[in-house]
Amino acid sequence: MSNGSKRKIMTGVVVSDKMDKTLVVRVERKFAHPVFKKVIKTTKKYKVHDEKNECQEGDFIRIGETRPLSKEKRWRLLEVITKISPVEAEKVAQS
Repeated sequence: MSNGSKRKIMTGVVVSDKMDKTLVVRVERKFAHPVFKKVIKTTKKYKVHDEKNECQEGDFIRIGETRPLSKEKRWRLLEVITKISPVEAEKVAQS
């Protein structure tokens, strides 16, 4: 992406890596309720293109908006912020 890009960038946690070259990422968003001013936490899942299959469940990643790659994929993996350790990966697989 170029420096003058207006494309959205988000961070989230990988929920599923079972598909080939595709991840499901959960992005959490906090905002104040318009009337009651209480902080509300919402989550949304996005399908993300991972060309090298480098991520696994539990990784914390940064994703960027891109052209439609398939019916539901409109995001691309930009970088892996935190990689999950093999011990933690085993715990995630057991649960």
